[in-house]
This record gives sequence, C-alpha cells and structure tokens, in this order.
Amino acid sequence: MHRVASAGGVSGSSRPRKEKKLTYVLNDADDSKHCAGVNCVAVLKSAVLDSCDYLFTGSRDGTLKRWALGEDDATCSATFESHVDWVNDAVLAGNNTLISCSSDTTLKAWNCLSDGTCTRTLRQHSDYVTCLAAAEKNSNVIASGGLGGEVFVWDLEAALYPVSKPTEAVEDENSNGIVGSGNSGVPMTSLRSIGSSSSISMHPSQSHGYSPIAAKGHKESVYALAMNDSGTLLVSGGTEKVVRVWDPRTGTKTLKLRGHTDNIRALLLDSTGRFCLSGSSDSMIRLWDLGQQRCVHSYAVHTDSVWALASTPTFSHVYSGGRDLSVYLTDLGTRESVLLCTKEHPISQLALHDDSIWVATTDSSVHKWPAEGRTPQKVFERGGSFLAGNLSFTRARASLEGSTPVPVYKEPSFAIPGTPGVVQHEILNNRRQVLTKDTAGSVKLWEITRGVVVEDYGQVSFDEKKEELFERVSIPAWFTTDSRLGSLSIHLETPQCFSAEMYSVDLNTVGVPEDHKINLAEETLKGLFAHWLTKRKQKSGPQASVNGEIPLGKDLPVRSHSHSRVELEVKPDSHSSAVHPAFEFSTVSPPSIITEGSHGGPWRKKITNLDGTEDDKEIPWWCLDCILNKKIPHKDNTKCSFYLHPCEGSTVQVLTQGKLSAPRILRIHKVINYVVEKMVLDKPLDGVTSDAPFAAGASLSTIVGDSSFRTGLKPLQKLKPNIEILCNNQVLTPEMSLATVRAYIWKKADDLILNYRVVQSR
Repeated sequence: MHRVASAGGVSGSSRPRKEKKLTYVLNDADDSKHCAGVNCVAVLKSAVLDSCDYLFTGSRDGTLKRWALGEDDATCSATFESHVDWVNDAVLAGNNTLISCSSDTTLKAWNCLSDGTCTRTLRQHSDYVTCLAAAEKNSNVIASGGLGGEVFVWDLEAALYPVSKPTEAVEDENSNGIVGSGNSGVPMTSLRSIGSSSSISMHPSQSHGYSPIAAKGHKESVYALAMNDSGTLLVSGGTEKVVRVWDPRTGTKTLKLRGHTDNIRALLLDSTGRFCLSGSSDSMIRLWDLGQQRCVHSYAVHTDSVWALASTPTFSHVYSGGRDLSVYLTDLGTRESVLLCTKEHPISQLALHDDSIWVATTDSSVHKWPAEGRTPQKVFERGGSFLAGNLSFTRARASLEGSTPVPVYKEPSFAIPGTPGVVQHEILNNRRQVLTKDTAGSVKLWEITRGVVVEDYGQVSFDEKKEELFERVSIPAWFTTDSRLGSLSIHLETPQCFSAEMYSVDLNTVGVPEDHKINLAEETLKGLFAHWLTKRKQKSGPQASVNGEIPLGKDLPVRSHSHSRVELEVKPDSHSSAVHPAFEFSTVSPPSIITEGSHGGPWRKKITNLDGTEDDKEIPWWCLDCILNKKIPHKDNTKCSFYLHPCEGSTVQVLTQGKLSAPRILRIHKVINYVVEKMVLDKPLDGVTSDAPFAAGASLSTIVGDSSFRTGLKPLQKLKPNIEILCNNQVLTPEMSLATVRAYIWKKADDLILNYRVVQSR
C-alpha cells in the first residue's frame, strides 16, 4: 500500500495543511467502470419482491460504485466519489447506509440508494483505515481498524439530533474530529474507541455526542475485523499474528488467541459469536471456539496468503481466496475441500449472493461464480475434492508433487468488466503531454491541459514510443504526476506550477497576438474551474464573495475576524478570462478535483459536479486568486541571460558587448530579427544607438519586443542580410527557444553565449 499524509487541518492555523496543492485526476471516457483493483464487495438484498438486488464495489481508484443486478447483467447506477485515496473496505449498515473506509484515513457514510452524495465523513484514525465490520441485526454499530493500530466502534445513531450551532462552530469546538457533510444541520456521529483497560462512557458535558477515548488496543497494524449479528462481540487481527476478542459495549479486551505464524488478513464470526474463522498470510485457515478459547481446527487449503473469507449462512462451509489466485470451498466439519475456481489475479474479497459468489481481485473487473451457497454439498458431488491438512506445509508439498486440484468451474457465470489502469507513465518534454501504458499493454498519449487521450497507439513498445516522441525543447516542470489511483493524477503546487509559459502561436490560439504569452497553469486552472465559475456567476451575480480569512490579493480589504467575508471583484470577461481551446476540459469524461479545504480535510469531486455553492474555504486561496483576480505569484527564472557576439573571424560589426536578457521562451528568430534590425537601421532603435554597445543587463524583450516586434523593415527588404545564430559552433534553428538552446546546446551553468554571422544569399 502507498502512504499518504494524514488528513485534517493544522491546529491553530487558519489555512489548511495542503493549501498550496491542487490535484486533478484524469478520468477514462467510460466512467461506469473501475480502473484499478477492486478491494471490497457488498451485496444489498432487496426487501421488496421483484425488486433488483444491488452490488457495491470499492476500488483502488478511490471510488465506490453501485450495480443494479439483473438475471444476467449489472448496470452501474451510481458512482460514490469523495475519498481521495484507495477505498479499502465497505459494509452495509441497515437497508440504506453504506459505510466505506479508505487510505485517506477517513470513513464515509452514503445513502445506498442516493445519487452518490456523501452524507457524513468520520475522522479519527491516524493512518490508513483498512477494514470494517458491521453488526447485521444492529444497524447502528460498526467497527473500523487501521494501520495506526487503532480499533474504533462507531454508534451511527447516538447523535441523531439536530445540530444547534452552525457547522463551522461545531467543527471548531468538537474535538472528536467527526465532520458532517458540507451542509449545516447534518447531525454529528458519535464515536467509541476500544482500549485495553477503558470503558465507554458518555460525558454529560459533551452536547454533541460521546467523547472519544484515545486508547489503542493493538500495538501494530490491524488488517481484519468481524462482528457478530447483535454487535456484542468483536474480533480483530493484524500484524501481531494474534486474534483479539473484545466486548464493544464496554471496550474491554476479553481474549487473545495465538496460533498463526504470520499476519492475520481475514476474520469471520458466526451469528452467535461462538465460532471464529481466521485467514492468515501463513496460508492457514483456523477455526476457533471462543467458548473454549482455543483453535479446534486448522485447514491447509491454500498455498499462499489467505486474504478473503465468506461463510454459508449456517457457518458449516467456508469460501476462501487469496494470493494464490484461487477460491476454495471447505466443509468445516469433514475437512473436505474443493477448488471452486482460479483467477489471474489475487483475490481481495468475497461476497455470497444466493447460490453465487462475487469475487473481487486486484484487477478492475468483478466476477460472479456459481457457489451453491444454500446447498454447498452439491459442489462436492462434482468430484475433485481433497482432505485439508492441518499443517501449512502439507498443501504446499502436495502442490509441488503435482497433485494440484482441478477447479470445479472453468468460467464465471457473469463478469462486470473494468477498464485497464495506468501502470507506467512519462511526462514528455513539451510539458503538456504524458505517455502512459496500462495493464492491457496499451500505450496512449494524454494531453493533460484538456484531460483527453489524443493518440491511442495500441500495444506497442512504451520505450520506443517515448524515444519517437522525444522533442528537443526545454519547458520548466510545472506539474508532477502519479498513477496510484489507476489513472493519471496531475499535481499543481504554488508557486512552482506558474513557472511555464508558451506563446499563443504554439498553442494554435486564435484571436490573440502570436507572441501573446500564456501561462500553462493559469489557463489549466481556468479550464478546470470554468463550470464552477459559470455556476457561481449565475448564483452570485457580478460580485462574488469568499468566506475565509485568507487575503486573496493585496488590494482586497480583509477583516481580522476569522470568518469575515472577503469581497472579490470578478473582472469583466475578456479574451484573457475566456478559456482557450487548448485548455477546455472534456465534459464527456471530466476530471475530478482533489484538494484540501481549510475545514474538513481533503475532498474529491468531478469538475462538472461543482455547482457554484461550494464554500470558498474548500478551494485553495491561490486558485481563487488566479481564477477570480487573475493574479499569479511572481515567477522566478523566467528570464535567460546571454551574450551576443559575432562569430570568430567574422567581419560583421560588433552590435553589443553587454549582457542581454530575454524571456526563456524567446525564439531564436527573434534574436535574428534583432541582429538584422541593428545592422540595417542606421537610426537609433528604441533609444539605443546602433553603433554603441547597450548597457549590460539590457532586456532584449524591450528592444525586440515579445509581442510587438517592429515591422518597419519593409522599405529595407532588399538590404536585409541573411543572418545565422550559432551556439557552440552549432547553427540554431529559428524555432528554438533560448531555454532549449541552453539545455541542449550550451549545457553549462555560465551565461549563454550566442554568435551571429552573415550567410551569403543564394
């Protein structure tokens, strides 16, 4: 698993911890599919006759999806998007609440049958939240565990009364770290924490729920939890290799069961809470009698780590899957076992659904296999069973001896396909395109300023294509990227992101001068927030306001009160505020924004789902300053210093001996024009005499003009000499920029030296 910083604002700080960073995730055109491994599956059985059942899937792409299940099909009816990191587990609490947990350190509550809106965010874990458990007959109680060694029990209904204070005030005063949705009036959810010697008690002085008990039961990471139907018993396991048994009503630890020799990765309890099944990285499944406080059976079925367990309703048989790509069915009484099916990827979770079983793997697809969950003996009647050993090496030895069982089922009865995830990527030198390779081996070229695939090369060599697309250009690195969510995530961080500029002619922008300089990050932000800005203007009129204490410009009046309203003037539309075509993001597959607000931690939302009512404190201040005020930080290193001398042995006049400076993106043809103009004009140019060297440090852009180069040479066309510019004795092409020359021709830390000479006309 990858590691991210814990969420939340800095105590006592008015700005969020990650205020300088904005991330956007490029989404595939088919957003109804997962693009990364599926970590969890949960089935919601319909209580209404003839109504469809639902399958919920949670993925490493950071989203959950709801699938309406038919006889032979599954339709994605909602995408739940709010987590900013892997979704690690999900459980159903009652008939209409889905609880998910993530590597972003949060739990989130969702209305199962909603359009995908997060109703509540629960924050208490200090590290990745890896696992959840729910009490089937007590829909108010769930448990969560994570890499921080914490196990928390949450009572989902303990604080279901109206919040009397505004959300912001509650957030500041309530120390339990639980955050409602963005709207005020959403009730706080209380929290119980399990500690080794602590009991759960309600503090009357706390008007917004239970005061959390910050005690840890585990010394190390927790990977698995299970709870009995009534919520009176909880078991946990992890890297300590022991099964801990808790009474969640009092928070007391009642048992510690030893026997596994490696991490415990999966746990199950029967409905009464007497028997417990555990799966471990030692490849063993163990059955524990909690009444007798001992292991009553060990099952050597797998040849590698056991990651997933699911039992029949009577707890007579167990389905197991894991790192060995296999799903087994084992009779817990007779020890008879059979290989149900094999996959191409490790199995991460299982969910029984009538006589079928849903299998989630590290691939983005989900498969349904026959399982005979009501009458599991039917599977054994097909033959191919073996007797499970009780020592871990027995199964591995049998495998080495060639007695590998044959799977009962060759093909799944149904599949929900995912899309291939990005596994390799390279930022091209033009700093606008990224080459990617996905799990299917397809190589694609993305344009990150529009969020679209511009070329799909198919299954070709990634390295060869990268070499083929190499350009000798030098543009500052203004963004970073990763693919941990299965798709490209582009990270913008101020002030570094504002370091790259291009001329409008290079972006094929019409309606503006060719030499108009375009800041890539500024235009990208305008493209990302175009929908938001339109909605905001519709709702707010000509004046837009920002809630927060962050000054968004030197000319903005700011009151000292922490929640004062800062007035922002939305400047009238012009060509500079319109979104250039090169920065128009797709509305068919819009990217998702990930950022961290000043309250409530990180959040994620599609740019087309921004409705203009978002609290401005949830958008980084520097983004607002750029979009609304057209202000960007002062950019360093935008100039390039150089000397311009005649070539050695040339009889060409010396035009200047001082150091010149010009924008890094200035093209060599501008330098040629400057030399030509200096040579053919005998009158002063912009106050500089043609026969006198101008002062060191003079700016070439002021003489040649970045966008206003003099066009008064027409009367002297016949006298215009043919000039070449050289560097290190190499002739430079007119399209090269000064930055490119410095990076690929000069290759020194010293100031650049350019030479010029007259070439005889043919």
